[in-house]
Amino acid sequence: MRAWFGSLHFRVTLVMAAVAAAATLIAGLVGAQLIRSAAVDQARSSLAREATALSASGNVTDLASLRELAFGEAGRIALVQPDGTVTGAGRHLVSADAAAKVRAGRSVSQTETVTGIPVVVEARPIAAGGGLVLAEPVSAVTQAAGPLVARLAWALVVGFVCAVLGGALVARWVATPLTRLASAARRLAGGERGVTVDGGGPAEISQVSRALGALDSSLTASEARQREFLLSVSHEMRTPLTALQGYAEALADGVIPAEDVPRVGRTLSAETERLDHFVRDLLELARLEADDFRIDVHEVDAAELLPSVVEAWRGVWEPAGIAMRAEATGPLLVATDARRLRQLLDGLVENALRATPPGAPLVLAGHPEPGAVVLEVRDGGPGLGEEDLARAFDRGALRDRYAGERRVGTGLGLSIASRLASRLGAELAAGHAPEGGAAFALRLPAL
Repeated sequence: MRAWFGSLHFRVTLVMAAVAAAATLIAGLVGAQLIRSAAVDQARSSLAREATALSASGNVTDLASLRELAFGEAGRIALVQPDGTVTGAGRHLVSADAAAKVRAGRSVSQTETVTGIPVVVEARPIAAGGGLVLAEPVSAVTQAAGPLVARLAWALVVGFVCAVLGGALVARWVATPLTRLASAARRLAGGERGVTVDGGGPAEISQVSRALGALDSSLTASEARQREFLLSVSHEMRTPLTALQGYAEALADGVIPAEDVPRVGRTLSAETERLDHFVRDLLELARLEADDFRIDVHEVDAAELLPSVVEAWRGVWEPAGIAMRAEATGPLLVATDARRLRQLLDGLVENALRATPPGAPLVLAGHPEPGAVVLEVRDGGPGLGEEDLARAFDRGALRDRYAGERRVGTGLGLSIASRLASRLGAELAAGHAPEGGAAFALRLPAL
């Protein structure tokens, strides 16, 4: 029961009931005032017609007497004599101001307060001098309008009840699909996938329903990629671990001849380095996806950075017979983190060196474009297909694709480069190189 009182259905119903109550109260007050005002206007019009008709008759005194007999002491008619004396049953409703005006030959049509009583007054001068006055208390007029006010009150009560019932239906129409969406969201949060999200309700709730369905699909695809990635990494890490375990057991059992120990040591070192490479790549990915990844922005001339990258990798490309060179003209000024930019270029160069055969070129190029500086790593290797370009930066995509055909790394290098480029505010794209292989272009905002 307590949960229902805190629900959206109850709150929307309560708010709409409060709004309906406020609207009913305001409408009742305004309507009652308008009815009373209309009753006063109608009474004034009726008195004006009667006063005009009586003042225009031939013997007004006799007519006045007849009116007095008809109304008695509670009547509303009075005569103002030429000397200022007021007679008739309605004399207590005639003010001195109204008597003075009608004696002066002026018609009177006003609402005034006489002895503390609001009164509607209609007075007309007569031929014999003085005047005829018809007056009626406002209270008597509004009392006659009481049945109309009561009927208005009943109408407003009925309208209020209908508004509350309509509000409850609207609240149910809005809250029910939201409740279903909340249930679906809890199931998604609990790890269930393929949840059917039932829409309905207003268009905005239908949009939320579709968005939740899209989230379900995205989570399913993302978790599938993560499982595939973990399986791939586990497989790649199991290979060096198996080799390490096998050689370690062989050494412990003394079955490896003394002359083979250096070779086994080299194998263990290589497998350990391979395993360390995996771990470092995984840690780098974790750092890139963390919110506190630090970027120190300074002015950097990329034209000076490229030759230093070529020189740093000379010990790799020169023995491999690869023709690596830098092509950069003029200053290429960008505002970025020089250390992170060098890390990104090193990762792209390492990836290109694995794919470039002996005798093929490997080019680091830089050139300006309107509002940007473009740095390229181009190789003369086998290149990438059109489908590969679209998935080049997915974790392990190219490694899985070419594991049996080319030298591959951990499958994380290009994914790290893509995320690092995003952190630097740059764009990294894959394409075809004029040297015949793959080209990776990094677009940085110009300084």
